Amino acid sequence: QVKIVESGGGLVQPGGSLTLSCTASGYPFSDFAMAWYRQAPGKERVEIATIGTIRDLQTYDESVKGRFTASRDNAKNTAYLQMNNLQPEDTAVYLCHPRPTNFWGQGTQVTVSA
Repeated sequence: QVKIVESGGGLVQPGGSLTLSCTASGYPFSDFAMAWYRQAPGKERVEIATIGTIRDLQTYDESVKGRFTASRDNAKNTAYLQMNNLQPEDTAVYLCHPRPTNFWGQGTQVTVSA
């Protein structure tokens, strides 16, 4: 049984930082890339970062490039998203998604507000 659990969200002031975790089980974690998405209220889900399986190659959406860093620890079946200089427009539910699969977690809420 596949299980995807995101954690680490919360309330942070503008300019602050958070690190999200995505812990997975039930499938060969190291064989799949991990994508991070976010969904703001009333908006569509958007892919913001991915980390691959070959040399941990990363890609980022322009909206987060230079501020967010994706990483993974295959020994812990966990992916991370380090988020720096957070701004109110980063407020959203953040989800991770191993690709190519149909597996999704429930997400973790990130709120950036003074």
